[in-house]
Amino acid sequence: MSGLAATARTWGEMIKFSHSVFALPFALLATFLAARPARPTPLELLLVLVCMVAARSAAMTFNRLVDRRYDALNPRTANRALPAGRISARAAWGFFAAAAILFHLGAAGFWWLSGNRWPLLLAPVVLAWLCFYSYTKRFTAWSHFLLGAALGVAPLAAWIAVAPHTLGWPTLWLALAVVTWVGGFDIIYACQDTEFDRAHGLHSLPARLGVAPALWLARAAHVAAVCALIAVGLTAQLGMLYFVGVGCGAALLLIENMLVRPHDLSRVNLAFFTINGVVGLVLGLLGIADVLLT
Repeated sequence: MSGLAATARTWGEMIKFSHSVFALPFALLATFLAARPARPTPLELLLVLVCMVAARSAAMTFNRLVDRRYDALNPRTANRALPAGRISARAAWGFFAAAAILFHLGAAGFWWLSGNRWPLLLAPVVLAWLCFYSYTKRFTAWSHFLLGAALGVAPLAAWIAVAPHTLGWPTLWLALAVVTWVGGFDIIYACQDTEFDRAHGLHSLPARLGVAPALWLARAAHVAAVCALIAVGLTAQLGMLYFVGVGCGAALLLIENMLVRPHDLSRVNLAFFTINGVVGLVLGLLGIADVLLT
């Protein structure tokens, strides 16, 4: 049993399964907003969850596969499962294929459930976009916001899956909030690899501009994210509970940006995972609660 637990932990670490708390709360919030004035069914919620986890697992595995040469060279990432040899490339490709198939099956579930073919038709495009992100650091310093755009697909896709006829400004504002939020915290995370990226011809805003200017761009992105979240509440006519969540999220983002300094990156992991995980959970839970109570 301990061997199975260790194997599961190794795979979970490779795909950073715990990082699902970043985009999943926004996808679930979009699901509840799209279904108004009714409520999403348990099966709809299950299908959204399956699609989210499967698509993210496929994309993260693909990222680890195409980046394994760089990961092996970087002291910060050399101990990851693929470069360290704890998972073979063949096994990882098999896992990628299984996750991709599961994602398409989940998308097909909406066709079976409600006759909505859009999720299945768009599933290959979405998966291709998620995988494309893995190459962007090779040619653009703005890859952080392309990662944001990859995760920003989550609420948009969930909305299309549940009620494509209700797409509107709240959908777009919610997607933009995810794009700028993720782009901002990925800039912070990339500060750890500034010198490595420069030495190996990889592109990032910290490598291109320097750590201090890049951190100011991260702050600006997070201000834009808060503004977009406010716009979601206004256009979707949400109540006080949602705006309390936005206020809490704004306070947490302020703390996150105060934790990281140009000459002190020791708290990047705290800022990146812990605080952003709480931001996603708080906004998602309070937003859904607001929808349920109004």
